[in-house]
Amino acid sequence: MVPVVLIRPCATDYDEQGRILGTLDVPLSEQGSRDIERIVEEIRPLGITAVYCGPCESARQTGESIAEALGVKMKKLDNLRNIDHGLWQGMLIEDVKRKQPKVYRQWQEQPNIICPPEGEMLSEATERVQAALSKTLKKHKEGPIALVVPDPLAGVVQGQLLQREIGDFWKTRSACGKWEVITAEPQNAAASHF
Repeated sequence: MVPVVLIRPCATDYDEQGRILGTLDVPLSEQGSRDIERIVEEIRPLGITAVYCGPCESARQTGESIAEALGVKMKKLDNLRNIDHGLWQGMLIEDVKRKQPKVYRQWQEQPNIICPPEGEMLSEATERVQAALSKTLKKHKEGPIALVVPDPLAGVVQGQLLQREIGDFWKTRSACGKWEVITAEPQNAAASHF
């Protein structure tokens, strides 16, 4: 299988404030825009052949900047849109914890059975990710590709590539601008985190 460089978009003001982004279209913050240069220099030696990104503004900005700097094509994939957090979108994570502690705790412990009010079930997001990965990986036989995907959907992508369950939705929220290389074989998987 082709190596996949899974990149979290650089930070938005919402990320820096601890807000739930979900499917909201929020541009990169000043710090997020500056962080792109660091990512490009770190991943340049990998020889990425194509960049795919989710449709949100932060993923597009990050993906476009990386693709341009590396001289490769970028394609936006609607199936890589972030999980719809419904009425929780835009809220501070701490406010959700305080106002709906039982639902929040259940979502931490069993994210597959909880749906944020007017949001999307994890199973729906997983189906979208499976479709996007299947189609994208069939196109690439050689050379690493980059996927620019926001958390928590990046956790779903990671889980699918590594054939494992996703972890805590909120623990990865500080992962803006982080990346990892995932090589997934049918019965063997390896990941390097940066």
